[in-house]
Amino acid sequence: MSEETTKNITTVILILIFIGMMIFIGVRARRNREDMLKSHAPKIAGKDELEGGARHPQRFDEPDEEALEEMAELLGEGSDDEEA
Repeated sequence: MSEETTKNITTVILILIFIGMMIFIGVRARRNREDMLKSHAPKIAGKDELEGGARHPQRFDEPDEEALEEMAELLGEGSDDEEA
């Protein structure tokens, strides 16, 4: 094969590889954008899942004395000394 033919074949192969890479990057970018929009879309009540949770949820079943006092303060049901 002549040097000119080898050069032309190499050029065509490199152009095809370049076009293939550009198509791959375009498809990947579009898919990433769609995934990003889907994951950051507004949540619809009842359709979103909340992650995480309490380690020992049973300890929240009954409030302790300190929590009851704080709730009473927030509700304005403090001691009678404050009102007098």
